[in-house]
Amino acid sequence: MLQKFVYWTGAFDFVVAAACWYGAISNPAAGYFVSLMTLGMFLAMAAACLMWASKDMVNRSPVIFWQGLVRLTAVSAVLYAVPNGLATPPEYALVVFDGTIGLVYILGMMKVTGSSLGSLLLCQTKNS
Repeated sequence: MLQKFVYWTGAFDFVVAAACWYGAISNPAAGYFVSLMTLGMFLAMAAACLMWASKDMVNRSPVIFWQGLVRLTAVSAVLYAVPNGLATPPEYALVVFDGTIGLVYILGMMKVTGSSLGSLLLCQTKNS
């Protein structure tokens, strides 16, 4: 079940990547175009990496673990941004969606590998 969760939540990053590209192309603006195009490609890379890593989670767990940290960073950014007037309502959804996915990725990789948080931070698993 965890393998399918990682695979499909990773695949969804392709949709978000396409949305970044669409935003950049449909409304090109200085200071945003390059950032959105690059962000879109990073998200596409994350999608591909997660789908690949889901096929051998024990040996590729650091990829999934670190993507969990990326998602929790988005959550932290929103939690900081809301009281400071820096977030828009659509971004509030990141707290629920990315927060849940990020925690599942991190806790799941700790369980699958039997590795500690510190070990996974250093990209070490019991099999490496």
